[in-house]
Amino acid sequence: MKLDFWQVTDDPVEKVVALIAKRVLGEGERVLVVAADADQRAAIARELWQAGPDSFLANGEADAPGADRQPILLSGDLAAPNGATRLILADGVFRDSEGFARVFLLFAPDGAPEARKAWRAQDGHADLERAYFAQEDGRWVKKG
Repeated sequence: MKLDFWQVTDDPVEKVVALIAKRVLGEGERVLVVAADADQRAAIARELWQAGPDSFLANGEADAPGADRQPILLSGDLAAPNGATRLILADGVFRDSEGFARVFLLFAPDGAPEARKAWRAQDGHADLERAYFAQEDGRWVKKG
């Protein structure tokens, strides 16, 4: 599994979720976006529907009818009826996420101490590839 830590400093989380989701869909995969707060999920959904001038990223709530057909699901937990292989933890809270091929933990600078704890907790997992990304001058740069 790949586990990416993304420290969000320049853009709103919703915009970062849309960026990642667009790339995931471009790879032919499905994604689950997890945020405990329903208002945050609603804000993410609005951003996904407005992802670009000529496109939108179709999405829905994981507990809605037809969720299994949605390429992007939003949820308060890790249930992925759409068979998602990618997971975006949009609320900065790390969750045990076995079963996903790639996980993106998005966190604000004030969430860095908890993200560091999550990073250290993964030490010794041989089947895990970790990376850390930060925003610099509007771009995402891999730091480690």
